[in-house]
Amino acid sequence: MKRPKKNPTPHEKYLLGVKKKKIIILSWQFGILAAFIGLWELLTAVGLMDPFFVSSPSRIVVTFISLCAGGSFFYHMGITLLECIIGFAISMLVGSVIAVLLWLSPLAKRISEPYLVVLNALPKIALGPLIIIWVGSGMKAIVLMAVLICIVVTVMSVLEGLCSTSADKLLLLRSMGASRFKQLRYAVLPSALPAFMSVVKINVGLAWVGTVMGEYLVSSAGLGYLIVYGGQVFKTDLVMTATVTLCLLAGGMYALTSLAERLCRRRTKRGKKKRAPKKVQ
Repeated sequence: MKRPKKNPTPHEKYLLGVKKKKIIILSWQFGILAAFIGLWELLTAVGLMDPFFVSSPSRIVVTFISLCAGGSFFYHMGITLLECIIGFAISMLVGSVIAVLLWLSPLAKRISEPYLVVLNALPKIALGPLIIIWVGSGMKAIVLMAVLICIVVTVMSVLEGLCSTSADKLLLLRSMGASRFKQLRYAVLPSALPAFMSVVKINVGLAWVGTVMGEYLVSSAGLGYLIVYGGQVFKTDLVMTATVTLCLLAGGMYALTSLAERLCRRRTKRGKKKRAPKKVQ
């Protein structure tokens, strides 16, 4: 005899709906990308778009293979990736420390607010000549450009996350005699974790922008250098290949940060479950 099928519980229905929604979203994402690439290739093949100006997916693949066969392309990718990671790490570390110090000193926070707003609005490319004078025209200048673009956003975003802690929690800790540092450790930092992860994602993109911008100004290697060189000698295939490679590297870095965010959330949930009081039987 066949066993009667069990009706799914509301929770199982919800999980099934979430999985279906993820599949639909991924299908649309890959479908749009495939349609864009196919349309691009078709328009260049029939002559409606000149591949000399816009290249084409097939020519990009051929150029990428030939560059990788030469070996120098991996060197340029490594240089750009290293500069981006260094600038990203410095801006996150220094910016987070400054945000914590400003939270610990409300007076310094109020004094620095207008300066942070002005620095955030300042076009960093205008500092390019000064950066070259300050640190020279090597990797230091490129890293400094990435740091300047990311650090103010880091300070403002992390500081906003620190200040968004529930006032009731802080009042409870103060009533128990907790110092400012203990409030920071037990209430403020855990509450600011979502804001911190959000600014990590934002800085992934900004770090790449700052790195490539720095390579536009001063570089003898890197993907930004290849883009500048390809534009000067009208090698559109080289420009588009380097640009697509930048997109892939940035997407991979963003995927890693998203994975780290999910792992942090799972760890936080597990920690809350362990700390939760057991029910009295």
